[in-house]
Amino acid sequence: MIIHTDLLRKWGAIRLTAEKGRVIFTEGEEAHCYYQIESGEVRMVNTGMNGKEFIQGIFVAGESFGEPPLFTGMGYPAAAVADSDSVILRLPKPTFIQLLKENPEIHYAFTTLLAMRLRQKSILSREMTCSEPAVLIRGVLKRYTVPELLQGKLRVTLTRQQIADMTGLRVETVIRTIRGMYKKGDLLVNKGKVYV
Repeated sequence: MIIHTDLLRKWGAIRLTAEKGRVIFTEGEEAHCYYQIESGEVRMVNTGMNGKEFIQGIFVAGESFGEPPLFTGMGYPAAAVADSDSVILRLPKPTFIQLLKENPEIHYAFTTLLAMRLRQKSILSREMTCSEPAVLIRGVLKRYTVPELLQGKLRVTLTRQQIADMTGLRVETVIRTIRGMYKKGDLLVNKGKVYV
């Protein structure tokens, strides 16, 4: 968590309750607020002309999303949709900018977060140029783990459908590739959960 919820509330953040499936903002919409998840899950997604989704990222409690347009003045590069019933703290852009100016340690932590996300996107972009499904999947799996260990490996939080939506692969290809990776010992599968 970059900004403590108490500080956000002190600065006037309001709680937005978003039921599963609610669109929080749309692709191209101008950014007017900083968003941080108090509970639930939000995905950033682009939808192609054929209706197929490409997931840019999945964010959970304690994480913020959709920040770059607050600094660029450009529209959102993707839509944000609640993946589960969620509570989101929303702070108006001018107030958010002032909060950063008055709290250099938060500003630095925020800059570090954006730099890490940019690095992850660069690595993922490089991996996306590879046509080998295992390379694509491995790159995505590493980004979405929780500290639930099995034989020294972390549990992946994504579903097979989410992996497909993040890599552009078909679900069947994801399932077949994960099975192959398991047989090679590249990952573990236990009770339907994947560990890397």
